[in-house]
Amino acid sequence: MAKPTTAATSSLLQTLKRFIKKPWEITGPCADPEYRSAIPSPLEYRVNCPATPKIKAIVPTSNPETVYDIKYYTRDQRRNRPPIIRTILKKADVEKLMKEKTFDVTDFPPVYLTAAVEEDYNARGGGYQ
Repeated sequence: MAKPTTAATSSLLQTLKRFIKKPWEITGPCADPEYRSAIPSPLEYRVNCPATPKIKAIVPTSNPETVYDIKYYTRDQRRNRPPIIRTILKKADVEKLMKEKTFDVTDFPPVYLTAAVEEDYNARGGGYQ
């Protein structure tokens, strides 16, 4: 008994939908019979996924030595560094280093500027412009 009433109400609603229009369907550009909605239907929107290739790539793999290796980690120079060596100094090592000869001032090369610069204080602005 519930089925006939449901069918009757749905058919009544369908009939009303044909005659009662939304306000924007009565006038305006969408009231024209040639009007086509700008929103695509779900079936015509993005038929193919963007990540799906159109054709399958053919990669020659006959000789392994001629195949280009695109892996990054084989060319990464940061991974080719030698391991960091850490030394732990004991008290005896520090005492031995303290007894060794340290650097003297004469061990370093002389500085470039050894003479004092004489400025002309009588010039306008002290010689600077």
